[in-house]
Amino acid sequence: MAQSSTETDWVSRFADEVIAEAERRAPGKPVVVASGLSPSGPIHLGNLREVMTPHLVADEIRRRGIEVRHLISWDDYDRYRKVPAGIAGVTEASHAQHIGRPLTAVPAPEGSSYPNWAEHFKAAMVEALAELGVEYDPISQTEQYTSGVYREQVLHAMKHRGDIDAVLDQYRTKQKPGGKKPQQKQVDEAELEAAEGSGAAAEDDGSSAEGGYFPYKPYCGQCGKDFTKVTSYDDETTEMTYVCTEDEFTETVKLSEFNRGKLVWKVDWPMRWAFEGVVFEPSGVDHSSPGSSFQVGGQIVHIFGGEQPIGPMYAFVGISGMAKMSSSKGGVPTPADALKIMEPQLLRWLYARRRPNQSFKIAFDQEIQRLYDEWDKLEAKVADGSVLPADAAAHTRAVRTAAAELPRTPRPMPYRTLASVADITAGHDEQTLRILSDLDPEQPLTSLDAVRPRLDRAENWITTQVPADQRTLVREEPDAELLSSLDDEGRASLRLLLEGLDSHWSLDGLTTLVYGVPKVMAGLEPDAKPTPELKVAQRTFFALLYRLLVTRETGPRLPTLLLAVGADRVRKLLAV
Repeated sequence: MAQSSTETDWVSRFADEVIAEAERRAPGKPVVVASGLSPSGPIHLGNLREVMTPHLVADEIRRRGIEVRHLISWDDYDRYRKVPAGIAGVTEASHAQHIGRPLTAVPAPEGSSYPNWAEHFKAAMVEALAELGVEYDPISQTEQYTSGVYREQVLHAMKHRGDIDAVLDQYRTKQKPGGKKPQQKQVDEAELEAAEGSGAAAEDDGSSAEGGYFPYKPYCGQCGKDFTKVTSYDDETTEMTYVCTEDEFTETVKLSEFNRGKLVWKVDWPMRWAFEGVVFEPSGVDHSSPGSSFQVGGQIVHIFGGEQPIGPMYAFVGISGMAKMSSSKGGVPTPADALKIMEPQLLRWLYARRRPNQSFKIAFDQEIQRLYDEWDKLEAKVADGSVLPADAAAHTRAVRTAAAELPRTPRPMPYRTLASVADITAGHDEQTLRILSDLDPEQPLTSLDAVRPRLDRAENWITTQVPADQRTLVREEPDAELLSSLDDEGRASLRLLLEGLDSHWSLDGLTTLVYGVPKVMAGLEPDAKPTPELKVAQRTFFALLYRLLVTRETGPRLPTLLLAVGADRVRKLLAV
């Protein structure tokens, strides 16, 4: 066995535990970690934690030369629970009739090129996982159930339905004195929604009709929905009778030959743990309450001869300025959305640097610029050897997997600079290249390919995430009224700036110039340390420049803005 890692990051610690547990349970066999995703709607960035946590652990195990499988179960045989809001081409009129059918039997949203609902919503996630470098073995639960792969497990569950019922009964609401028979505890809506996105498409506990309890739900042979109750079952012949409450259709079948149904969720999940030999699988915080799928599954898995996986409860992932996400609602940010505005390395890093039980936010607002600044500082520390061990480990997991390094931007200029330039030029390549080349005249940029894909991500952020009223529009003509209203000091400061443009025409030079003008106006040297009074003067001067250049009192960093506008146009707009 590989030696235990001495690194201090959470991934290595979990890898140590998983390797030891796998050796105890199944010596010599590949280590199995698992995730579950329900394509019931957009698969959002909260769901991605269900994948990234085991992915990072599996990847660490691979780095140590140990064979590992990361299973992703697509819960595409779950029932279509409700019509999600905010999805183009989907209305109550078009899709409410399909509630209760398997996700693979529901039509895709209007205009989709995919054959059904599940495939439509899987597609974007599959593409995003490829871009993120996630290696996995996909499992379609539709294929597993309809091809009879789980037949023996289904028959076993039905044979031991009394044992399963006894476990579930521990968590059902007990009968009150003088009341009616015990009722199943209602599933909390938060668990339904959180579970739906993480593979736990929450359902009832099973059929409880006159014939007793049954942990199996057939899909109706007439309407195709799961509004069914098993009314009788014979263990010897496997003959099963069910009735559909939707259309009163009744059918008697041999379960040993019947593949149109599935185990209820709280039985299905532990069955799969045992069937696949899963050693590690995280679960959402919604599973931590008594009677939740994970806790109940920990008891039911023994009925199938297996053990519950080890794994942490993971915290919610949020979006800057938004509440926690729900996969049942349209319009929630997905991994594909995030990858349009940030490189895969940054997104991987956000999941790798935080322990699973720590919540964090993914920025779609101005905060993304600060995150990129933080990432670039980390890269610089890695390059000069000053990085701390845990930070180095998170960086390594972000930029490469055990298989390969992720493609990266050859010359990663600051994201905020690229965004500002993209804002000002409206994506005009020739103008963008001119401005970026002027940033460092000693090493001028010769092709935009050197700053891609980061440049593309910054352009996408500007065009899709920045409101129109916050975009930068450079004046076409000077603000004659404002210029004529300036006092002698204001005019002198503008002349001083214009006189220094040619000798300071680089990003560093213009930074020195714009901060230095108020110092010189105050009788100080350009490199004098700022005082509180000087900072006030600088802010006043900057606000004036913004008003003269872009009609607002704020905007992109002034040195970048000046480079983007160009010396000739700056002279035209600031001439006094």
